[in-house]
Amino acid sequence: SVPADASNPDSVVVSVLNISATLGSQAVLPCKSYRMVWTQDRLNDRQRVVHWDVYSKYYGDNKMERLCDMYSAGDQRVYSSYNQGRIFMPQNAFTDGNFSLVIKDVAESDEGTYSCNLHHHYCHLYETVKIQLDITKKAEDANEYWDGEKPVIVALEGSTVMLPCVNRNHIWTERHSEEEQQVVHWDRQPPGVPHDRADRLIDLYASGERRSYGPLFIRQKMNITDTAFALGDFSLRISELESADEGTYSCHLHHHYCGLHERRIYQVSVTEPVREKKVVNLTTHNVAPAIACFPFLLPSDPNVVRGHNVINVIIPESRVHFFQQLGYILATLLLFIVFLIIVVLVTRKRRQRGYEYNVKKYGEKDVNLKEFTVDTTDLTQYKSEDIRLDYKNNILKEKAEQARSFPAKNIDLDK
Repeated sequence: SVPADASNPDSVVVSVLNISATLGSQAVLPCKSYRMVWTQDRLNDRQRVVHWDVYSKYYGDNKMERLCDMYSAGDQRVYSSYNQGRIFMPQNAFTDGNFSLVIKDVAESDEGTYSCNLHHHYCHLYETVKIQLDITKKAEDANEYWDGEKPVIVALEGSTVMLPCVNRNHIWTERHSEEEQQVVHWDRQPPGVPHDRADRLIDLYASGERRSYGPLFIRQKMNITDTAFALGDFSLRISELESADEGTYSCHLHHHYCGLHERRIYQVSVTEPVREKKVVNLTTHNVAPAIACFPFLLPSDPNVVRGHNVINVIIPESRVHFFQQLGYILATLLLFIVFLIIVVLVTRKRRQRGYEYNVKKYGEKDVNLKEFTVDTTDLTQYKSEDIRLDYKNNILKEKAEQARSFPAKNIDLDK
């Protein structure tokens, strides 16, 4: 980013404005200057002029009289035929800066207060130099002095006198390239950033040269018109305002040729847009139809008893509200279906576990070997042999060993 204009830190602040705009709208920061015509002088430099006036009491009328004038691009003009060839200014006055008035063969009628007036209509500059001229008939009385307000020249009657008026300022003596010396700058300070750290937004010269700074979206949304110098309107237009556009903006007008340096400050704030108002339908009850429909046509009658007015506010539902309600219903229905599916699955799983438990419960039954009679007559020959059996638990193994160690007896239950 380009820093703010540091070459003219003493620019005169002519205005400070607070501007508030809604979010998304277009803001216009007005920066207008009609002090001068912000265009190149196309009148062949006839906007610089010098003229000499005299305030005389000789004829007792105490009036101001124009003696002569001269434009920088033209010849000088003498208004009175009596002064033709008797008074004049140097022809190179606007080149040399010497606008002194020469008066030949001065007379008592030439006494008075003379004023040298320099006008620059283009730059709106006005300068005046006053000189008092007195006439004497004695040569030893000729003198020049300062009376505290203006110079006083005492000239000998019949002599030639020169009333000095010299101003060699560049705007009176020569012409610069004015288009290159006219420029407008726009700067922006984000909140909390001082003026000397502001960011440059736009430079626009009278010649038509334009320089924009910053990101592309900043250059597209902030701009000034191409006819700014022709109209004297340098307003900045900001489109599609955002909260990030808040800050302090400065419009710097520089006319180096005329010595003009002005600055205008704008405090920009962005607010939320105002919501649209709902349509209100007003209805009245217990009131005559004519009065209810056209209350402005009938004069108010204090003898007529009127009923109470009731205001019904009807706010139509929008499609968005309908879809919201439908979404709530569908979401509730979906949650109910999911919950139902979960309950069914859990119930089925529990039933399957119950069946497996019953089968195991009735399938696993303890067996008591004492309830059975084992005939061991056939096992006598294998008594000496070791019978190796695999037992599921220690209890069955112990019972089997007892049966082997004690042979079974035949018990006759009939005895």
